[in-house]
Amino acid sequence: MSTTVDNDVEDEIKRIKELSNIEMKKANLALQGLSKFYGNNLAVNQLYLGVNTSECFGLLGVNGAGKTSTFKMLTGDEIISSGDVWIRGKSMKNNMTGAQKSIGYCPQFDALMFDISGRENLKIFSLIRGIPIDEINEIIDKISRELGFHMHLDKKVKAYSGGNKRKISTALSVLGDPDLIFLDEPTTGIDPYSKRQLWTVINKIRNSGKSVILTSHSMEECEALCTRIAIMAAGEFKCLGSVQHLKNKFSKGFNLTIKMKRDDESELLQINKRVYELFASAELKEKYMDLITFHVSSTTLKWSEVFEMMSQLKSEHTIKDFTVTQMSLEQVFLHFTKDDKREVENV
Repeated sequence: MSTTVDNDVEDEIKRIKELSNIEMKKANLALQGLSKFYGNNLAVNQLYLGVNTSECFGLLGVNGAGKTSTFKMLTGDEIISSGDVWIRGKSMKNNMTGAQKSIGYCPQFDALMFDISGRENLKIFSLIRGIPIDEINEIIDKISRELGFHMHLDKKVKAYSGGNKRKISTALSVLGDPDLIFLDEPTTGIDPYSKRQLWTVINKIRNSGKSVILTSHSMEECEALCTRIAIMAAGEFKCLGSVQHLKNKFSKGFNLTIKMKRDDESELLQINKRVYELFASAELKEKYMDLITFHVSSTTLKWSEVFEMMSQLKSEHTIKDFTVTQMSLEQVFLHFTKDDKREVENV
């Protein structure tokens, strides 16, 4: 893996280092040189990051990249080896109790009381959070309906499905209206409909002025929720920015899908010939019935030129129709993580 630091990551390091004390207190979250050692193994290496209000920050990386260790330091589950985490102006290193008052946390593995009901779990955590007793039932009713587990509220948690356990873990993290919410793979095991429900709730929370820090293995989820993301590998941020910014910056070329006039071998050969004439770097990726997909790796072509050339093919009646699409976030992710060979359990 290249040791070159991406310029967006460098800019964030510079920005955080130059923050004044007043600006530090205004930020919901600030990481200053955050590092974690396990023995001689460096799991997290000098992370700098600032997250403000109304922002959802996504942390991506393969297993062993350092995401879970970072999360554990941010929430106080692990001791910080060096550097510091500031939450609403309070240091996690020197004032952990004060910092933790501003956060809600949905851990990767459900930390629930399984022998009591979902309602009782929510009541206990509401009281811990200092929510007035006369407001608790209304809050529980509202959040359980929004997350889609209201009908299961009075069942024991051990009888819940894996998806409903994740929903109640997410519900616990937002109780008490915390400024900063950590969600560690919140949608694992949740069906697509419930996942959309949860996304709606997370977006509503973010739009209300809160900050959300999210880890996920779903690129679709990150695109739906995150205002910025960082891709981690070998304990470092390899890139940082909005999803569209990262696609524009790191995607190699584009995908071209062509609809043939008829599913015919001679037709296919003719289209192949014309596409290779127009795009020297084109590579046939897939054919399904009358649809064929090429990947064009050229990064110098303007999209206007591509559409002009493909419109010409269409006007020649060589093809019936076409679509041009940008490379996906998943392909950007693979670009940064393919060389991260570390096999560290739960790093």
